[in-house]
Order: sequence, then structure tokens, then C-alpha cells
Amino acid sequence: MPSYIFRMGDPITIHAAKTRFSELIRRVEAGEEITIARGDKPVAKLVPIAAQPQELRRPGRLKGQVALDDAFWEPLSDEELELWGLK
Repeated sequence: MPSYIFRMGDPITIHAAKTRFSELIRRVEAGEEITIARGDKPVAKLVPIAAQPQELRRPGRLKGQVALDDAFWEPLSDEELELWGLK
């Protein structure tokens, strides 16, 4: 079934959605919302996920929230190196 059969805004049957899923995903990625119907009754909608803004990394952001014991800076023992697969 050619893609022009599915006009923008028209509901698409479940069967047609299963058959043309990859095409529908491309259309959703382009910003279109797709309504899926069981017969004549709309039951679901495919919508694009809004891009989540990624928080910028800032040096010192965890200052005062993380504490390291002085032992953290001491060399690992031979046993610990073996456990980490480093010896």
C-alpha cells in the first residue's frame, strides 16, 4: 500500500500501522502525530518525544556533597589489584 494512502491527520487502522510501522516512525520523527484506530474508533496516538535538554557539566557542581577519605588516595593492595584484574 503506497504511503500517499495515509493522508496527514487521517486515522490509520491497527493493521495498517503494523504493516507500515517504519514509515509511521519516520513521519513521527518529522514531527507528525499519527492517530491509530480500531475500526472507526481512535485508540492510540504516535507522537514525537520532545528532545530532552542535556544539562551542561559544571566543575564543582557536587562540591560539599561528596567526601573522600584520605585512604582513597593510598595505593591499592596486591589483593585489591587482583580483584580488579590489574595484577
